[in-house]
Amino acid sequence: MKLHPILLALALSTAAIAQSPAGPLPPPLDLQGALMNLADQPATHTSFSFDRSMIQIAQNLLESNGLDANRAPAALTGISVDNYRYPRPAFYTPEAMDAIIASYNAAGWKHLVNANQNSANTAQPRNTVTDLWLHFAGPDITGVTVLNRSARDMSVIQIACELRPLDLVHLSGHFGIPKVDPGAVMVPAPPGR
Repeated sequence: MKLHPILLALALSTAAIAQSPAGPLPPPLDLQGALMNLADQPATHTSFSFDRSMIQIAQNLLESNGLDANRAPAALTGISVDNYRYPRPAFYTPEAMDAIIASYNAAGWKHLVNANQNSANTAQPRNTVTDLWLHFAGPDITGVTVLNRSARDMSVIQIACELRPLDLVHLSGHFGIPKVDPGAVMVPAPPGR
């Protein structure tokens, strides 16, 4: 998936206006269990994680992609990537997705969605569906969750960090973080979504 950096920057700037109060990063619901029940069929699941020490090794990569050398080591503290593969096209249960969204909202996360999506495509995707959640502490982003769903694949990228909104543009395409889709128009989700 590709996200256009300017669209991502605009979406993140919009989300920054509606910041949540500072505080520790709250865990939403049992995300792993909710994701396993999101589709109408079992999936094969693979995952990997980078902890703080592994990310420090990647400092040069962050710096070479434009992140300030003084911020690179402190920017990311953990990344986990979960991939799900379905044997046939999946139906993503709207009620299960609503529960995930409600849990993130209750925990103070800001939800961004692709304005070009419709309800039929989110349940049975023909195109990739992307949901993005951000958690703020003041002006900094302290958590990012990206959920990509397609007909036979689903990926969840979770990032623990201390980033400025524009820092995400520099991370796009690295560590499993998807590039911005030039056709996507990420906007804050409607209230309650």
